[in-house]
Amino acid sequence: MASMTVAAAPPESGSSAEQALRKDRKRWTGWLFITPFLLVFAAFLVAPLAYSVYLSLFQQKLIGGTSFVGLDNYKAVFTDEKFWSALRRVAIFLLVQVPIMTVLSLIAALGIDSGRLRGPGSYRILLFLPYAVPGVVATLIWGFMYGDKFGLTASINDLLGTHIAPLVSSWILLSIGNIVTWEFMGYNMLIFYSSLKVIPQELYEAAEVDGAGAMSIVRHIKLPALRGSIVISIIFSIIGSFQLFNEPNLLQPLAPNAITTNFTPNLYAYNLSFAGQQINYAATVAIVMGVITAVIAYVVQLRGSRKETM
Repeated sequence: MASMTVAAAPPESGSSAEQALRKDRKRWTGWLFITPFLLVFAAFLVAPLAYSVYLSLFQQKLIGGTSFVGLDNYKAVFTDEKFWSALRRVAIFLLVQVPIMTVLSLIAALGIDSGRLRGPGSYRILLFLPYAVPGVVATLIWGFMYGDKFGLTASINDLLGTHIAPLVSSWILLSIGNIVTWEFMGYNMLIFYSSLKVIPQELYEAAEVDGAGAMSIVRHIKLPALRGSIVISIIFSIIGSFQLFNEPNLLQPLAPNAITTNFTPNLYAYNLSFAGQQINYAATVAIVMGVITAVIAYVVQLRGSRKETM
């Protein structure tokens, strides 16, 4: 009688329990790496933002302490002429300063990338150096030069018999815009220059074969490649314009008539909180400005993304 043999089942590569354990390890390893960031993010952004929203719903009264007022503070902000005056001022600043700085940064990046300048690395360093100077120090330096009773401007006035006064009301926005442009032009230039360096060399070679000139290469190759970087630069500049604080705050002692306590929304919120002891209303101003800034930045990003996909 012939005996039948039964083939043994092949051994499993690994039990399901071991596979599940490995998946759990991978998942927990990922959480372990991002936990420090989440803790810092929650401590320095989420918690202060939530506390500001909480403060904006209350009002400090002389008699009766703090009371819940709901959205009354927000209604007050939207009818506050000082707030709207500050907002109009930074809007004008943004519409003038941001395009000028963007164009200058773009020209600088294209010039350095052109290969026609000797020692392009030196130009990059010189243009980027102002960004390495702390904003407070930069403002103090320019404030000294702007002073019409001392410093560079005063010396020029004495020498030429002129009456140049960069810190008067009619010139103060341009003077602050000059400081901001000096500080951040090199940073934006570096963003544009980095984007130019990743353009494939084959595109330039093909353009040369087709007989394209330098301006044609800039127009049809370099500028389209820079579109995303330009959008990012503009978004950063918009956020920075709405957050304008250091420059007017430090220049205020030199120009008390030109820079009022509500010169910018941030300066207004600062003075409400620390000078006027209106913490709840200051928090409301900050929240409203944060929403306005986020909406405008999102719209710019959306429009830039649509143009890139066209």
